[in-house]
Amino acid sequence: MSFLKRLFKSTDSQPAVPEVRFGRYSDSYKETENYKAWDQSVEAFEEKQYLDSLRAFLRYLRDEHQDNVHWQDHGDRIEFEICQGSKLISGLADALHFKAESKVAKAKDLDVAFMRRLVEQNFDNLYSRYALDPDNNITVVFDTFTLDGSPYKIYHALKEMATHADKQDDLLLDEFDSLEPISSPALMPVPDAEKQTKYDYICREIDAALRVMEDGRLDKNQYPGGVGYLLLCLVYKLDYLTQPQGFMMETLERAHRLYFTNDGKTTAQKNLALAKELQTLRQRSQTLFYKEMYRASATFGITSPVNHRHIAGFIESELPNMDWYCENGHTEVALSVPGYIAGYCLFNYAPPRPVKDLLHLYFQITEAGFFKHLGFPAAMFEPETGVFHKKAIRQAIEGIVEKNRERFHLQPDLSLLQWNDLPTFARSLLAMLARMEVETRF
Repeated sequence: MSFLKRLFKSTDSQPAVPEVRFGRYSDSYKETENYKAWDQSVEAFEEKQYLDSLRAFLRYLRDEHQDNVHWQDHGDRIEFEICQGSKLISGLADALHFKAESKVAKAKDLDVAFMRRLVEQNFDNLYSRYALDPDNNITVVFDTFTLDGSPYKIYHALKEMATHADKQDDLLLDEFDSLEPISSPALMPVPDAEKQTKYDYICREIDAALRVMEDGRLDKNQYPGGVGYLLLCLVYKLDYLTQPQGFMMETLERAHRLYFTNDGKTTAQKNLALAKELQTLRQRSQTLFYKEMYRASATFGITSPVNHRHIAGFIESELPNMDWYCENGHTEVALSVPGYIAGYCLFNYAPPRPVKDLLHLYFQITEAGFFKHLGFPAAMFEPETGVFHKKAIRQAIEGIVEKNRERFHLQPDLSLLQWNDLPTFARSLLAMLARMEVETRF
């Protein structure tokens, strides 16, 4: 059962919560049995029981909620399949060899442009390589001698090839007409109503942010830092709330890289680059957006695990930057600062589970209209009237504490919450999160 289903259990008086996924998948939130399997894998490898090590390793990777890993054990060899988004990694291991591959796309013609692209990427890969199979399928390949394939090496190699294959198929197909798609693992369709809600939200939020940038009271040249918060907040919340794939995912990641690359450009210049990327998304057709809206199982995450102290430090360093904008009536920009903080953390990190749950709650409150249109019951904030449902918010926080009680001792100070307006509340919620005592029980 998902977090939202646990938090808002369906009762006679409360409708069910829709099945909507948010944010980037992370493999940092495994069950105790998974971690036991990892220890068994390492121990078996050290004892030179290589196939036993692989069996335990596959148990470590498997996520029952994702149904992401399958294998057949033939005694002297193991065949396995691993899902990562739109791609399937298939492999075979015996007493001597380990090999895994994932087919990315089929080449109708051997175009020099995409072949050069793949050769260049091979230089950056640490474990895997791009190759052409006899049928001219672009394939990511990794192989090793079994005695050299420790669980650590196998994990990083499979993660590299899986994440690259999942990302590159959409990008290559979008760019090169000489490539055609290869059948993918079963992708779960997204309901049309959800697609429409997400598409409308993307268009509306991009239009609103660019309008504030160009026509708002805040001069974009005099206050480029505020505009930067506005645009980055948008990039990160689109990534988290709409869970994009393919072109949109790469565009948002490129926008992030453009802003934080140390290339000597001014903040104002970087803002223009971000605005250009967002305009590119806005001009993309509804059909192409819909094509990349699907649900898929995943095995490897791309976010980095961090502790609560790291998140708290980031909040405390950035939150005061909204003060001037609040005091001078720049509400949209002021609210973008805590939005940037929450979005940045979810875009880049895998924080402890209760911290992630509270960051999700931040968006559920501040983007209440979006959640309402998705079909979520009981909005905790009414954007039209500015009314907070204080009891529901407190209950949601208490639900997060209860849900994580087995692994974490949490002490959020609800008295820190302030209800004056949305920017004030947003600030107080993140301040509460930063000051919250988070103690791991084991």
